[in-house]
Amino acid sequence: MNERFDTLETRDPEERERSQLALLRSQLAHAKANTAAYARLLSAVDPEAVTSRAALAKLPVVRKSELVELQKAVRPFGGFVAGRRGNTPRVFASPGPIYEPGGEARDYWRLARALFAAGFRRGDLVHNTFAYHFTPAGAMLESGAHALGCTVFAGGTGQTEQQVQAMADLGPSGYVGTPSFLKLILDKADELGVALPTLKRALVSGEAFPPSLRDALAARGIASFQVYATADVGMIAYESSAHEGLIVDEGVLVEIVRPGTGEPVPTGEVGEVVVTTLANVDYPLVRFGTGDLSAMLAGASTCGRSNMRIKGWMGRADQTTKVKGMFVHPSQVADIVRRHPEIVRARLVVDNAEGADRMTLHVEVPDNRSASAEAIVASIREITKLRSEISFHAPGELANDGKVIDDTRSYQ
Repeated sequence: MNERFDTLETRDPEERERSQLALLRSQLAHAKANTAAYARLLSAVDPEAVTSRAALAKLPVVRKSELVELQKAVRPFGGFVAGRRGNTPRVFASPGPIYEPGGEARDYWRLARALFAAGFRRGDLVHNTFAYHFTPAGAMLESGAHALGCTVFAGGTGQTEQQVQAMADLGPSGYVGTPSFLKLILDKADELGVALPTLKRALVSGEAFPPSLRDALAARGIASFQVYATADVGMIAYESSAHEGLIVDEGVLVEIVRPGTGEPVPTGEVGEVVVTTLANVDYPLVRFGTGDLSAMLAGASTCGRSNMRIKGWMGRADQTTKVKGMFVHPSQVADIVRRHPEIVRARLVVDNAEGADRMTLHVEVPDNRSASAEAIVASIREITKLRSEISFHAPGELANDGKVIDDTRSYQ
């Protein structure tokens, strides 16, 4: 798999840096002139003076965790979209809620490069199990696949038995979705005695991808690759056949900064992923703090692609976490508590003891009552768009350490 998606991937690093910094200055000027948010944030900045990464590092960071309140203050996108709604025909929602625009331009979120690196080619049938409802994940992967000339089956989430049936009937060559859901589909196929011989490759995202699961997929003849993307900025980094970390996309500038600051950290040090888009004129995010943790890797990939690499997703810089591809925020736990006055304190624990993400909301209630269990579970589902178990405790039993979300997942 030595082919390249385009010649940008093997550019001389100095040439890439010059080109991307020129695009950055253009994007800064556009954002400042056409969005209310950056007119304010960049009011004292001369875009033409931003000629280096050091100069970029002096600009303010806008963090994903701030978008909920910013969007409440200025509808519908916090002032970050060019024009009232830009030129985008769709609006998506992520938990928070955070609203993001979506466009119809070819490969709007730049996922085709990752699909190509994973071996997807024109004429392939792609079984897409990312969500099409509310969140843009399904549309993101579909737009990239269409740009490659692939046909897409919009499987969406859930309905494991029906997913198996569709795969058996249609014979897709590739899967896109979360890795844990692929495992569930394959396990269900085994349970039903259904063979899926056409499935040869997978591009996974939305959650951690432990080596044990990659090995298990390889044993089934499925070559698997990761992509790191968000609804806000599109693709950030992707995996090649070298499997040496994730290669940064050609359409963004990525910095790794010390959490809570805008200060870049040295290569190898874990910090928050901060992204600047270089081509999206509708939603020109500058120094967007994803809240995700990663680290920059030294050197280039042995696959021949010359852009910088990162280790991949290494957790969250705040208590916000990602479950089955969906962000869950501490503010959502607070919203659940507000709906149920009997709850004294709550703590959302996320684990993967059975190999798949699981949420359990631990709540303190007087007399350890459980009569309201169904109502609380319904609130969790409505607010987070995810299923959760519930565990009742007497007042004082939960740790008084300020932790609202406790991610205990292990990826050994």
